[in-house]
Amino acid sequence: MVGPGGVGIGWRPEIAGFVAALPGLRFTEVVAESVAVTGPLPAELAELRRRGVAVVPHGVRLSLGGAEPVDPARVAHLAAVAGRLDAPLVSEHIAFVRAGGLEAGHLLPLPRSREAVRAVCANVTRAQAQLPVPIALEPVAALFDWPDDELDEAAFLTEILDRTGALLLLDLANVYANARNRGTDPAALLDRLPLDRVAYVHVAGGAEHDGRYHDTHTDPVPRAVLDLLADLCARQRPPAVLLERDGCYPSAATLRAELDALAAASGHPAVT
Repeated sequence: MVGPGGVGIGWRPEIAGFVAALPGLRFTEVVAESVAVTGPLPAELAELRRRGVAVVPHGVRLSLGGAEPVDPARVAHLAAVAGRLDAPLVSEHIAFVRAGGLEAGHLLPLPRSREAVRAVCANVTRAQAQLPVPIALEPVAALFDWPDDELDEAAFLTEILDRTGALLLLDLANVYANARNRGTDPAALLDRLPLDRVAYVHVAGGAEHDGRYHDTHTDPVPRAVLDLLADLCARQRPPAVLLERDGCYPSAATLRAELDALAAASGHPAVT
């Protein structure tokens, strides 16, 4: 499988020093749009590359699920960042973020329809033609389902992966959030996904508000998500597991404890 290995954490400027100090770190992930294609890299990120730590650019603005063709300039930026970081792969979301020239500012879920499958596959194919490395696709957390869904989530994702040859970035926090909000079993989805296509896994925290569970990336990882990670690894251990944190950063000791919990649940070596 192409991709990183072990336990990692998302690189953010606010915790760059913490990430750089992890002795066993083998990979990290950076928001692709935050990396310039000219000028010096942030010093801590450049040092990680010198140490041989794999850095995966994670896109948030391609809008692969949009009805409009993906913007070649945005794909070119993702490709340039991948080249600059000597990345083993890139990742993006099965979502849309713009329509008719309007920016949503959020990763919006798609209707699971045949038409949406065609739109995603067309845009992924366009992106793949420009990218120098493989792409892994991440399904997003959704607070609602569209009324015109034709496929369930497993069939929708599998068809996209089969038609494009893309890898899967499996976000277990999203799987848990979607199942909790729909009243379904999160482990049931794992039974039907092509787990051999998983490039790596995201794990993050969340919280419930007004009867809905939100994938916040600012709260502690719940025990149920760690249990879901252990369940996944009992079926087929993914090559890599990444902790996502995007704000309300806790102490270094708390972050180390969360990374240790990911290592324990997955069977990967500790990085702390």
